[in-house]
Amino acid sequence: MEAIELEQQMKTGYIGHTRQLYTLRWVGLREGRAKGCEVIEVCTAGGLQIDILPDTGLDIGQCRYRGVNMSWMSKNGYDSPAVIAPYETEFLHTFPGVLLYTCGLRSAGPANQDRDEWHPLHGRYHGLAAEQVCASVENDEIIVKGIIRETALFGHVLEVRRTIRVPCFGTSITVEDQVSNLTPRDEEIMQIYHCNFGYPLLSEKATLILPEGRQTIPRTEFAKAGLGRACEFDPPIDGEEERVFFQKMQNEFWATLRNPELSVEMTISWSGDTLPILSQWSSMASGDYVLGLEPTNCYIMGRSAERKNGTLPALKAFETITNTVKFDFVEEKQNG
Repeated sequence: MEAIELEQQMKTGYIGHTRQLYTLRWVGLREGRAKGCEVIEVCTAGGLQIDILPDTGLDIGQCRYRGVNMSWMSKNGYDSPAVIAPYETEFLHTFPGVLLYTCGLRSAGPANQDRDEWHPLHGRYHGLAAEQVCASVENDEIIVKGIIRETALFGHVLEVRRTIRVPCFGTSITVEDQVSNLTPRDEEIMQIYHCNFGYPLLSEKATLILPEGRQTIPRTEFAKAGLGRACEFDPPIDGEEERVFFQKMQNEFWATLRNPELSVEMTISWSGDTLPILSQWSSMASGDYVLGLEPTNCYIMGRSAERKNGTLPALKAFETITNTVKFDFVEEKQNG
């Protein structure tokens, strides 16, 4: 539906408020471990519904398309900085899953000691509340913006200016991050856009489609044993070990998860110049059933190991880079 059609519908009396078609509103959570946190709810006329979480880095929580769940929620559920901070060493007790969980900015992967500094598993980003958050509708587009800063006295100043765009009548989400080093010295950064998909989009009926001409690197021997079925999925298996593959793309940076049983497919695409690697994480374990598609700038070994491996990226003094991740949800085209 185009804006001119919306205007016509209002003139002819079919609707009196745009909320009949799309919604942008702030709500507060009143229970559980995320009590006191805010959620920016976005619902589009195309049938896309997402939660945006300003208290945890403007990450994206639950996602539904045409009423069907697309994202993965871990056993922990939504969290808050108040819960995360005391448990930096207990990631497994706080990780919520969700559609987008940003890892970094200075370390990603296992908790590790790098030189004289300790880094928690997957970094501190998700425990940082966004500042200067604003949400508006402009030119038939829902736009949410905010600033996330990771800093230390006598140390680093890393700033992310995040913009999330959702067409009012569409079914896509675009996340654009301007990542800046605001100090006069170079600063190493590690980032993962940890995008998580769950049942019913993910099931044994689903298939992952990736560009040809890529290099697939298994992270463990168990992953290596599953190389021939890296794009296929099983029903839940009790106690199944997780698998991780690193997909080094060439000139195409996208991945499609298709489920013909739902007649739905999701395509994620990203800026390959700044995020050259896709980490493909799958857990077929009962109760922890998830596919993670994770554009990243590293091999998720932790800051210390990446330094030793010569793969620790850096931002130059006062340098800014732009990372983009886009989700597209569509009804799968039927033959005939």
